[in-house]
Amino acid sequence: MNNVVTAPTPTDWNGNVMQRRIARRYGAERRFKAMGFFSVALSTLFLAFLLFTMLGQGLRGFQRTEVAVEFDFPTLTAGTTAASIMGPNADAALNSMDIPGLVELAVGQQYAGGEEGLLTSAAAANVRQMLADNPDLITSKQTLWLPADTRLDVAFKRSGEPAAEKTVAALAQKDALRTGFNWTFLTGADATDPSSVGIWAAFKGSLMTMAITLLLAFPIGVLSALYLEEYASKNRLTDIIEVSINNLAAVPSIIFGLLGLAVFLTMFGMPRSSALVGGLTLALMTMPVIVIAGRNAVKSVPPSIREAALGIGASPVQVVFHHVLPLALPGILTGTIIGMARALGETAPLLMIGMRAFIPAAPQGFSDAATALPVQIYLWSDEVNQGFVEKTSAAIIVLLIFLLGMNALAIYLRNRFETRW
Repeated sequence: MNNVVTAPTPTDWNGNVMQRRIARRYGAERRFKAMGFFSVALSTLFLAFLLFTMLGQGLRGFQRTEVAVEFDFPTLTAGTTAASIMGPNADAALNSMDIPGLVELAVGQQYAGGEEGLLTSAAAANVRQMLADNPDLITSKQTLWLPADTRLDVAFKRSGEPAAEKTVAALAQKDALRTGFNWTFLTGADATDPSSVGIWAAFKGSLMTMAITLLLAFPIGVLSALYLEEYASKNRLTDIIEVSINNLAAVPSIIFGLLGLAVFLTMFGMPRSSALVGGLTLALMTMPVIVIAGRNAVKSVPPSIREAALGIGASPVQVVFHHVLPLALPGILTGTIIGMARALGETAPLLMIGMRAFIPAAPQGFSDAATALPVQIYLWSDEVNQGFVEKTSAAIIVLLIFLLGMNALAIYLRNRFETRW
């Protein structure tokens, strides 16, 4: 029996069946593009809403409302001379002047007994600092601009304090109210009064914590990546190590906080709430990310680089540190900075090791009590005083700028050291 080969029927591309299939294919492509565009637009909308909300509230946090107060210092201080508040005994002389009483008396004389709730509690400290910086002020009449009470500050910047609106209107008619840049927010520390709080102590605590994290996580993570990729033999033990590292990178951050609490504080008795313990805890969390990024960067180096180096007589160690590591450095640095940026925004691990304490001054050493920017934002967001709302948003702006700066650094380093094959 002869086998007859039948020629395939050619496809009728102009037929109704194929035209419907082509139309469905084009329709699916258009729907996919529309869904992608919708996803990008929705993400952009959420980002714009976040930035608009933060900027709308946060920019007011960098400003403070001030009240003009006239001081007749010769009368109020019974003729105290400038020389008496200068020199080595200046602090004692200023402390003996009862500056809070002078402020209260000056406000009472100028505003007819309306001193209650007009100025913040930090006004006396501001007057004291002005006299310490310029003792000649005490020899004449002066008009000083002092921070207003939180109710007046909120009412002057935005509505929402009906009880203070009459006072604000009366002061505005006298040109005794203004808004100025709040330098205290950039140079101060935490306080109970929102007009006196500052971000510097938390910012410095974050810098110190990140320094400890980088010094520990970067060298250990890079060396671990080099060993696993270049030297470790492929067996069951290394498979277990690789799986463990991948799992550690996905562990919730609060688990590392519990680990830091149990090991560094309970077992080793390190100082609580310190940048040292915070850096050690965040280093444990960041190290797996650096190891994974380092291994991927080392894998991306072509084998021909290793073979050429070995061919000209380089030892295996020289191949790794003179050729492979420099070429893998851009990817390693990018992964490291991204991991550091993630650690910078963490709050839960730092709360577990006690970095939520009230810190009235910036830490001077790595073992001093400190806090960090995310923790400070969390603490201010929990306050009931309305004045802390804009301070929280302003602190978020500072944190976002810090994170954007770290990401920009990662992009620069990648482009600066990247080698194209």
